[in-house]
Parts: sequence; C-alpha cells; structure tokens
Amino acid sequence: MRVKNNRRARHNKVLALAKGYRMTKNRLYKVAAEAVLHAGQYAFNGRKLKKRDLRRTWIVRINSALKTFGVSYSKFIDGVKKNKIEVDRKIMGDLVVRQPKAFEAIVRKAGFPQA
Repeated sequence: MRVKNNRRARHNKVLALAKGYRMTKNRLYKVAAEAVLHAGQYAFNGRKLKKRDLRRTWIVRINSALKTFGVSYSKFIDGVKKNKIEVDRKIMGDLVVRQPKAFEAIVRKAGFPQA
C-alpha cells in the first residue's frame, strides 16, 4: 500500500500561520509549530479576558456617572433589580456615553428621584 507524503503541505500550513513572527519562529518548522501552538492559547485566553475587560469598563462608566447623582453603584444595581429594569450593564454603559438623559431616567426609575 502506497503512503502519500503530506509532510511538506503540513509544514507549509504551519509556516503560513507563523508568517510575521520574529527571528526563526517564521522559518524553522519545529520552532514555528511551537509558536503557533502558544499563539492559539494566547488568542483563546485573550477572547475570555476581552469580555472581562469590557464588563469592567461598563461598570466604571456607570459608577462615574452615578457619582454626579450621589448614588453608589451597588445601591443603584440593587434598585435596578428590585424595580425589575431589564437593561444590562453593556447598554447602561453605552447610555452613559451617548444618551445621558436616558441614563438619568433609568436612575430615577431605579428609585433615586433626586437624580
């Protein structure tokens, strides 16, 4: 039985993925394969960290806007949940930046009329 040799094709595929890497990481297969493997792991972790960082950004935006109303973030979130306001942090963070009046209305509806 004849075995087809695809080693060159496999190597070229890995080297193509390693294009742009520095020093021997884009030329030598063994080094490039290791670099591509690690790059994949970093990319996977990065996608998880991105979600965490975005949530942190939304919370910071909401908190800074709430300071102008004299309301703490934790009390605001408690008020939002008690009054069954179905707006997530992503939308609220966006409202703070783009439509402050709409955010102010949410703060009032959350039980803070002095806002």
